[in-house]
Amino acid sequence: MQFASLFAALWGTFGVVSLLGYSVYRLSQVAVTFIDYPATIWHWAALIVWIIFMAYTEGYKGFQLAFAPRAAARLHWLSQNPKPMLTLLAPLFAMGLIYANHKRLFISYLIIIMVVCFVAIAETLLAPWRAIVDAGVVVGLLWGAIATLLSAIKVLILAADRVDPELPNRAL
Repeated sequence: MQFASLFAALWGTFGVVSLLGYSVYRLSQVAVTFIDYPATIWHWAALIVWIIFMAYTEGYKGFQLAFAPRAAARLHWLSQNPKPMLTLLAPLFAMGLIYANHKRLFISYLIIIMVVCFVAIAETLLAPWRAIVDAGVVVGLLWGAIATLLSAIKVLILAADRVDPELPNRAL
């Protein structure tokens, strides 16, 4: 593998996993404050249900089944077609924020807008509800970071089957 191809694959993978990991780190600092509050059985029940819900919906369905395989497929394509600007922006490329078909661009930016709105709402929650919400998000994002790393290894190193990278029609 030539240098540009290796750099694109490594930088894209590292960038996406680091972004998710940084979010896990930041939100976990709020999530652990849950133990500082005199939580009732209802708080504990909400915490458990929310963590399970977020693990399934965000972690498994969102990241493991959709985002991670697509990001790995996009990085595989980039490693085979290392264009200088896309290589430089490999994490954004992997996330489908640039050089994607119209549907992927729309969905990717819509998800970002939704995340920003949810973050704004979560920041208004009082204790211990903010910690409960953040604990679930931490689980989902951590699952996502691991799934993204494993998908990248599976596709880039082990040459496993790939999903549609959802590139623009002119790229195919």
